[in-house]
Amino acid sequence: MIRPPSQTPRLIAVTLLAALLFTPPLLGLFDRPLDNGLSSLSLYLFAAWGLVILLAALILERDDAE
Repeated sequence: MIRPPSQTPRLIAVTLLAALLFTPPLLGLFDRPLDNGLSSLSLYLFAAWGLVILLAALILERDDAE
């Protein structure tokens, strides 16, 4: 399947966003214990990964006629 040219820059932007979200300095900001003693890192990882999947799905499923 050939993607329309308008999707390619958007997919590259999502890839760069994912690379930024999962860099070690940014991950270190969220590796702090919460009030209950658990780390907020796992919560951040699931939220960031979900955001990347959501953005990619929106880009790939979007109809160009809209």
